[in-house]
Amino acid sequence: QVQLVESGGGSVQAEESLRLSCEASRIRSSIPTMGWYRRASGKQRVLVSVILINGITRYGDSVNGRFTISRHNTKNLVHLQMSNLKPEDTAVYYCKARYLNEDFWGQGTQVTVSS
Repeated sequence: QVQLVESGGGSVQAEESLRLSCEASRIRSSIPTMGWYRRASGKQRVLVSVILINGITRYGDSVNGRFTISRHNTKNLVHLQMSNLKPEDTAVYYCKARYLNEDFWGQGTQVTVSS
């Protein structure tokens, strides 16, 4: 079973930056799809960004142009560089990996942006 470990969350001021990382373990093959979702308090979990093994990326509308996703395929390691953070980016961020038609989730990391 794929295990995902996230790191890099924290508290920042608006317009500052953070970098989240997620590494998959217990798997030797490259994971086709990895990405990030987030859940703000009282809201549903939504897409932040995903990246395919061929480098194709997709972003949620609210983060497009401010966040950048990247990955290291052989290590099943994905990063999310978050710039120009806004208070509305405050949420728990979850790493997700899709492998053999099954979704695996990390435990989540809190990002708090204050104005």
